[in-house]
Amino acid sequence: MLINLLLGIGAMVLCLFLQSLLLILALRYYRKHLNGIETPSFWASVAVVKGVMLLLVAGNLLQIALWGALFMALGEFEQFTEAFYHSAVNFATLGYGDHVMSEQHKLLGPLEAINGVLMIGISTAALMTTFQDSLRKTLQTKKE
Repeated sequence: MLINLLLGIGAMVLCLFLQSLLLILALRYYRKHLNGIETPSFWASVAVVKGVMLLLVAGNLLQIALWGALFMALGEFEQFTEAFYHSAVNFATLGYGDHVMSEQHKLLGPLEAINGVLMIGISTAALMTTFQDSLRKTLQTKKE
């Protein structure tokens, strides 16, 4: 159990690093494309927010792949597609239960779910912040 806890915490730390990196890239993208928002076009704002969203989703998918790779390394799945699917179900806290890990490593499922809730929460907060800022800027330029 202790080894699984250490493996899970290690994966969480890697995911936090990855999430931080993608969050920085998303915010840089947003800052770089601010001029598109300062035009009074709602669709320009949507395009910029969409770019931020895609970067954040890519970060979450990479984290799911990281957990899937861990499951593969532990011998839980024979194909990466199965490991990735199981990881996505855990990360999103769906808990379908159609793919179950062995008794030896089943603790990793809830650890990934905790990780997913936190990382999706960070993505949601960043996306909401960029959406609110772009909406505010779009409305300000329409008033002027």
